[in-house]
Amino acid sequence: MFVCRAPSNPAGRVSALRGLLPTSSSTPRVRRSGGRGISTAVHFYQNRQLEEYASKPATRLTLRQLVFFGKSMNAERLIKASYICGSANYVRTELPIRIAHRLRDMQALPYVVVTQEGVAKVYELYWTAFDKFRRYPEITTLEENDDFCNFVRGLLNEHKSVIPNLSLGLSLSSPYLLPDRLDTFMRRMLVSRISRRVLAEHHIALTESVKSRGQSPQAQESVGIICTGLQVQDSIERCVRYLRKRPRDIDEDILSGSLNDAEWSEVIVDGHKDTRFAYIREHLEYIIFELLKNSLRATRQKHPSARVLPPIRVTVVASDNDVYLRISDQGGGLISPEIKSPSDLFSFSHVRNATRLADARLGALRTLSSSQQGMTATVSEQIGKWQRDSDGDAPADGVNPHPRIGIGLPMSNIYATYFGGSLELVSLDGYGTDVYVRLPKLGKNLEGIEL
Repeated sequence: MFVCRAPSNPAGRVSALRGLLPTSSSTPRVRRSGGRGISTAVHFYQNRQLEEYASKPATRLTLRQLVFFGKSMNAERLIKASYICGSANYVRTELPIRIAHRLRDMQALPYVVVTQEGVAKVYELYWTAFDKFRRYPEITTLEENDDFCNFVRGLLNEHKSVIPNLSLGLSLSSPYLLPDRLDTFMRRMLVSRISRRVLAEHHIALTESVKSRGQSPQAQESVGIICTGLQVQDSIERCVRYLRKRPRDIDEDILSGSLNDAEWSEVIVDGHKDTRFAYIREHLEYIIFELLKNSLRATRQKHPSARVLPPIRVTVVASDNDVYLRISDQGGGLISPEIKSPSDLFSFSHVRNATRLADARLGALRTLSSSQQGMTATVSEQIGKWQRDSDGDAPADGVNPHPRIGIGLPMSNIYATYFGGSLELVSLDGYGTDVYVRLPKLGKNLEGIEL
């Protein structure tokens, strides 16, 4: 049962809000435990529990901290680890704080944005998750921890629709928000989402490792979801294998004819090919996969009559503090009538990226946001049956590739910057594109959550 108190905001703001309440079914709703629905607007600025959690700071972690605590994890520590450890009770108490911050961000948006298709759904999902987490009792036994892991898995599955719903809602809201405000909000939402999934999935992976007593091959090479000796060349070659086995006509807007006869471009890896470092494999491989996918597609489009497409070159460099990747293609560059600057490809505003309001993209987002598969921004979900049937190395949980919704580059940028790295696009207009990725090597940077 939600408890409403006198609003901390000025009374005029709440009165104005009540005057804007729509009467249609588009009004966002939140369910009471008894099953009756109440308008989100009723508690929109007034909920005492939300204010309590939103006033608390999030406890940000580094990769090194996640590895350090995970390496010494055992059955007792899994339950009783300290506040900053990625353990059951840390996850239980930290996630509602992080969710509360994002609920407050949504409440600060113009009401016309909050009630947009997609945004209202995300608000409802976040409120429900926040309420469930704040009510969850302390975990004191391994059996209770198993139940908690199942609870968290359920919420992760429920939230698979968040990315397409957010992207849809913010695209439709683009006319009502200045580009900087829209992009700042979207980035905060996506970064926070990554942070919560990292904590949740890391704890679940640590639990599985403790239960197997570290005997699985994965447990020998990883601490939770962090691969302690991630070999960059292996990740590149794995992504290349997946991508080069795709059907050549997989993109609907690829030209037909002789274009479909050419094999996908060869990908050449050079530089410090033996580079290893501790990182989250899922993040690194998503970045590589998306960047190579774009390069392969652009190269095919730029050379429609070539019998052999120009190669793509990936250079790996390891310094004392960072790992660098440079991906170079001959796909013609990035500038187009819709895109004036390469950085506009990261934007969700139609002012900077006109494709955000394209009918085909909005239709694809609606389909994806209402489907069971949703979107988690991983490589595995993009590998379809054609890949699983032909390559046993493909992820077992792969689904059909997503339609082109313009999320790959923005998510790659967020993954790269999450622990203090960077992603830069350099367009050699008329020739090709160079992409520079920098990832911290020592794991000392805190999560890039904007509080």
